[in-house]
Amino acid sequence: MVISLQGAQYIENASGTDTFVDKNSQLYQDYDHLYLNLFSTESIVIMVEGSDVTDPHLLKAMERAHSSALNIPGVIGVDSPAYIIKDANYEMTGRSEIPDDRELIRELIDIWMPAYFVPDSTHATMSVNIEGTTSDSQQEEILRETEKTIELANFPGDYTIIVTGNPAFNAGMNNAMNSSMGLLLMISVLLMVVVLYLVFKHVRWRLLPLPIVILGIVFTFGAMGYLGIPMTMVSMSAFPVLIGLGIDYAIQFHNRIEEELEHGESDEEAVIATIKHTGPAVLIALIITALGFFSLFTSTVPMIQDFGKLLMIGIVMCFLSSLFVGVTVLYGFHKLSEKNILSKLGITRASKNNKKASDAPINHDPDHLEKFLKAISTFSMRHPIIIIGIAGSLCLTGLFVDTMTDIQTDTETFVPQDLPALIAINHMSEILGGEDELNLIIKTENNADPEILEWIDDFSDHEVEGRSNIYASASVVDVVKSHNGGIIPSSSGEVRMLYEQMPDYQKDMYLHGNSIMMVNLNIGNAMGELGLEGIGNLAEIVKDDLLWMTPPPGTEVTITGHSMVFVEVIDALTSGRAMMTMLGIVLVFFGLVAIYRDLVKALAPVITMFMVVGWSGGIMFFTGLEYTPMTATLGALILGVGSEYAILMMERYFEEKEKGASPEEAMQEAGVKIGKAIATSGATTVFGFSALIASPFSITSNFGLITVLDVFLALMATFVIFPPVIVSLDKFRDKRKSNITVTNDSNNIPEVVTP
Repeated sequence: MVISLQGAQYIENASGTDTFVDKNSQLYQDYDHLYLNLFSTESIVIMVEGSDVTDPHLLKAMERAHSSALNIPGVIGVDSPAYIIKDANYEMTGRSEIPDDRELIRELIDIWMPAYFVPDSTHATMSVNIEGTTSDSQQEEILRETEKTIELANFPGDYTIIVTGNPAFNAGMNNAMNSSMGLLLMISVLLMVVVLYLVFKHVRWRLLPLPIVILGIVFTFGAMGYLGIPMTMVSMSAFPVLIGLGIDYAIQFHNRIEEELEHGESDEEAVIATIKHTGPAVLIALIITALGFFSLFTSTVPMIQDFGKLLMIGIVMCFLSSLFVGVTVLYGFHKLSEKNILSKLGITRASKNNKKASDAPINHDPDHLEKFLKAISTFSMRHPIIIIGIAGSLCLTGLFVDTMTDIQTDTETFVPQDLPALIAINHMSEILGGEDELNLIIKTENNADPEILEWIDDFSDHEVEGRSNIYASASVVDVVKSHNGGIIPSSSGEVRMLYEQMPDYQKDMYLHGNSIMMVNLNIGNAMGELGLEGIGNLAEIVKDDLLWMTPPPGTEVTITGHSMVFVEVIDALTSGRAMMTMLGIVLVFFGLVAIYRDLVKALAPVITMFMVVGWSGGIMFFTGLEYTPMTATLGALILGVGSEYAILMMERYFEEKEKGASPEEAMQEAGVKIGKAIATSGATTVFGFSALIASPFSITSNFGLITVLDVFLALMATFVIFPPVIVSLDKFRDKRKSNITVTNDSNNIPEVVTP
């Protein structure tokens, strides 16, 4: 544990492009190297609302805020109407100051002011610009300093000041998520405690599985640090999954050692019997679970691959914790309870279970849960054709309609709709028209060539005028024309002179060196209006336009930016889910064949979990649930979690059958003896995940709801579908073997000679 705590200190948070896109892909090269590192900026937007934004007192307050914000570390530039009016006034009157005459201010706005800064007479905006590669923590620090600057600028009291933009939205979202997740995890643990206390009451120290699995999570944190697996927004959701799986391992060992002790075994023999019977069963379940998770590595998204690594490492750590620490602690507690030491310490009370090894076995009457599980398995085995027929029909229907289930890709819908930061940024979009962009990176031999500037000007005008979803363009051409009377110079030398006159921060927005330029095409609130599919289609239209309006020879144009990355990432997360699930099923099947070398033992769990996959897809479609980036991986999770339940049930079934029980009797015994432990772990997982449903973030609540649904379906399939499947397949095999034996024996009957 000490080693793990040391390793946990090496864990790094990761939210950059390389968590979404493979570093070796062309998309990553274009976005990260050409756009993010060279041109990308983020803007903290200060929006002012009031009766008349031409008020000189208001503009002078914006001037004070402008000057102060420039001194904030990390700020590369500030744009505001105050400085534009000062510059315009200098051009007209020779005085670089905010005029006191409102009529003159209005005249300057009409002639010089871009619509972005003063969209109407009641709104004005200024933006504090920072590097696009600035970390989230640095952005949040700059945001706080900007808010202080606004307070000290002494804006007139009858104006409303709203600080918004992507940095403000991200900070508000992160703060809300951190505060809500802490509460949700507390609720989750509390619900698990309640379930263990109520359902796992047939054993002593019923709450022990929870600290055992938490120890496994600590081991997992240590492994993450040493192996360099980063913490991403997806990998954070692995820990509830690991708690659900890990607690099942702990419960299985706990349940079996108590059963062995109750049967009159000595303490040492009970431990040996537990490891002998439960250890291999749980280990096989772990291997098959890992094979189900292995399909996550087919994703092209690095953070999904890291999610798979974390799940695989986590289940191993939870298994080791349960096998060594869990069994050891239970053995030690039992030895102490025999001497009544624990009861004296108040840890437990003496009971009929605290017996010597020489005591007779205790037979207790079956409780309501045991009777219920036995009744379910008995009913399903008596009507196998009806049960499997109905289940199969529902499965095939679900698989068919699953392809028609909607996929939610609007990231703004993932957060609480009453989040102040979301309300502010939506209000800004209503006033300014949205800030989504397609970014065109232009590689050319000479970025001062008038021919390339003329082409940029013509192409930008064509896109804005000819494409309804492209609202504006911004490039160095606009700056050059504003400094040269609205025309593009005819020689490279003149263009170079204008470049030298530009402020560095303004030039850096559009130029890098002598050969790389950028053009921004504003597409408004395309994420909300068009969705990612619409943005992808719009990008294809722009590509077609580039083929029609070809740039000058030797020029290469690449479309990139935040929007294009999201299009590719969401498509990779969602479109491959069916293949990921099918690959998981194939891996689980061949894994079972390799382990058991028995077709029946391989088919029974796979058939059971295949049913669950189909049911889940059908329920999502008919209830109107939508896939999100988090729930797109649930096919692999269903296989991982559900196959474990089926394998543990199957192991106990064959163990009871080897003792001489008939297939039906063996299944009934397995359902009662291990079924209670499976039901307990499943209920614990269900109630633990149910806390996520209360999350104000729809992406988290959606993940919790669907996970609860899938775990419940896996439990139901284990007790309803698995018994008739395994018994029918096993009886068919036994009958076939018997027929073969009879045939062989009949062929070997000696000939009878009649005298």
